[in-house]
Amino acid sequence: MNNKTDSAKTLDCIGLYCPQPLLQTREGIDSIDIGEILEVLADDPAAEEDIKRFAKRTGHEILLFEKKDGALRFLIRRVK
Repeated sequence: MNNKTDSAKTLDCIGLYCPQPLLQTREGIDSIDIGEILEVLADDPAAEEDIKRFAKRTGHEILLFEKKDGALRFLIRRVK
């Protein structure tokens, strides 16, 4: 486990474009246990809205969202 984020899994979606970051986030959430954290890294501008909407619709919790130099970083806790 990554001590910096305590994430169970990290998805590196840098260089991937819609819909890949969202599809990989869905698969990533399904591959971790309830209560664990998924870290997602992306640089597709559409991923910000897509992943936020996905988390809201599915009830998962975005613990952190960072945007730096065009790179996006999400920490998402699997709720159910």
